[in-house]
Order: sequence, then C-alpha cells, then structure tokens
Amino acid sequence: MSTEFPSKNGVNREWHVIDAQNVVLGKLASKAAMLLMGKHKPTFTPFLDAGDHVIVINADKVKVTGRKEEDKLYRHFTGYPGGLVEKSLKQVRAEKPVRLVEDAIFGMLPKTKLGKQMYRKLKVYAGDRHPHAAQQPAALTVK
Repeated sequence: MSTEFPSKNGVNREWHVIDAQNVVLGKLASKAAMLLMGKHKPTFTPFLDAGDHVIVINADKVKVTGRKEEDKLYRHFTGYPGGLVEKSLKQVRAEKPVRLVEDAIFGMLPKTKLGKQMYRKLKVYAGDRHPHAAQQPAALTVK
C-alpha cells in the first residue's frame, strides 16, 4: 500500500476566522501560523504550501502579558543614515494595530519563498468586520 502524496493542485484550502479580542498575541500567532503552514492536516509536507487561509479580526484588541506594552520595541530601518526607527508596542498599537498581529505571525513562518507565499494567505483587520463572507470561513477559538 502506498502513501498518498499531495500535489500542488490537489490541495483543499479552507478559510478560518480567528477573533483576537482578549487573546494573548503569542497564542494567536502560533495557532494562525500552524493553520497557514498546514501542520494541522494529515497531508502536511514541509516543501509544499498546503495550508489554509486565515482571517484575524479585532486585531486592535489583542492582549499582551507582562510589561510588553512599554518594553517591547518594534524596529525598522528607513535606508538613510541614522534611519533606525524604534517604537514601543503601545505606539504601534495606537498607529497601526494590524502590524502587531502581522509581525507576530510572520515571525513564526519559514524564512523562505514558501513562507512568503504562506503569509499572503493571511488577512488581518483591526475591527470586527471583514469582506470575506463569500468564502464561508469557519470560526475558530484560541484558548
């Protein structure tokens, strides 16, 4: 008896909605990354993108533990001399709350072309509405 091997065209992708309200950021990110990679499926293959689509709503209400609100820094470089920009989690949440969730999930995906392809299946929204109702996403809870 041979083992079933998934092909790129034979992947069945589902859509999941995760409500981030009062959910710890790390737990949310690890659950979403697992779904994007397809590790929850019995046909998981490390070199194929067999993951599902993930929609995260209420990203502005995600919870962090400890003193991360003041201590955690988000850095990016503008490309100019002296252009290192550092912002605290509190400042990033005020300006662009979606970035908190996107960066946490992106950090848990593979650092390859395949990881970038998986990241494109992630949709994050600050509010509780999303425009993907036609895909009939299944609601998921993160403990």
